[in-house]
Amino acid sequence: MANVDSAKKRIRQTERRTARNKHVRSTVRGTIKKVREAIEAGTHAAAATSLADAIQKIDAAVSKGVFHKNAGSRYVSRLSSQVAALKK
Repeated sequence: MANVDSAKKRIRQTERRTARNKHVRSTVRGTIKKVREAIEAGTHAAAATSLADAIQKIDAAVSKGVFHKNAGSRYVSRLSSQVAALKK
C-alpha cells in the first residue's frame, strides 16, 4: 500500500480513470453489438441508424484515449462496409 501522499493520489486517479474507461468501452461494445444484430437481421434502416450512433460513441472513445485512433477507424470502416453491403 502506498504511504506517500502523491502515490495515494495516483491510486485514486487511476481508479477513477479505470472506471470511466470501462464504462466507455462497454458502451461502445454495446452499440457495436446493436449494429451487428441489425446487420444479421438484414434491416438496412435499423443498421444505418445504429451505425450512426456507434460511430458517435467510437469517436468519443477515441477522443478520450480509450481506443487508439486506428482501432476506432477500423471499427467504423468494417461496420460501414457491412451496412453498405445490406443495401445491395
